[in-house]
Amino acid sequence: MADISFYRNLQLPFVEGKRCYADELTYHRHFHEEYSIGLIHHGHTDAWCDGKLWEVEAGRMISFPPHMLHACHPKQGLKWSYDMLFIDPQWLEGMEQEELAQIDIPYLLSARKNQDCTMQMHQTMNSLMNGNDPLETETALIGLLQQLTGSEYGDLEHQSMTSLADRKYVGIVQEYLHANFHRPILLEELEQVTSISRFHLIRLFKQWQHVPPHVYQNLLRINYAKTELHRQRPIVEVATEVGFYDQSHFTRMFTRVVGVTPRRYKVSVI
Repeated sequence: MADISFYRNLQLPFVEGKRCYADELTYHRHFHEEYSIGLIHHGHTDAWCDGKLWEVEAGRMISFPPHMLHACHPKQGLKWSYDMLFIDPQWLEGMEQEELAQIDIPYLLSARKNQDCTMQMHQTMNSLMNGNDPLETETALIGLLQQLTGSEYGDLEHQSMTSLADRKYVGIVQEYLHANFHRPILLEELEQVTSISRFHLIRLFKQWQHVPPHVYQNLLRINYAKTELHRQRPIVEVATEVGFYDQSHFTRMFTRVVGVTPRRYKVSVI
């Protein structure tokens, strides 16, 4: 018996998440149209891919390029659960050529890289499953791919931290976030206003601001909320105005930044 769920964000049509819990579930040889990244949570499987047979245990990640034939055969008698991300190849075209070349290689990651990528995989899946802002979800996905291809922004020593052109792009993004922080923002929008790829944009922004755009946006939201709570406006009203339609999400985010809940903060400034 298998319990399989799929997760999508209508504003991010290029990615789909899958979560599977199964006692016995074997996939015969097949391929996907999408680039596929998987993380095994429980169990142990033999994965056949590209003429090779790999043993993949719990906690390991594996990826398959589009149209690459593969099959998974879980070990008998073990509970099996895993997450998968399916990514549209057209969306990947914004990556650097060196990164794209590595996307075409099936991966079973080394221990250290596996640990880093696992954290990014969890972040991406949780964001997709929880219906988080599209900017946050897509940023997490890009972070996962940059970890996977070994091109995380901190590894790119050849990129100057003092480039005025780079700083200009970051400034454009900041200005856009300041003007639109109250609503969901897509990376596609930031790509359009800067005229550089979203992959490069994320890298630059993190270099200069040390946080990705969605975190910067959330800080703008919380700072605005603090100002409005000073004015004794209703908490629900303020949360909705800054784009938090889930009250518990707003409370968690506010507490993480300010150190107290919105209610305690509001009372403290009377």
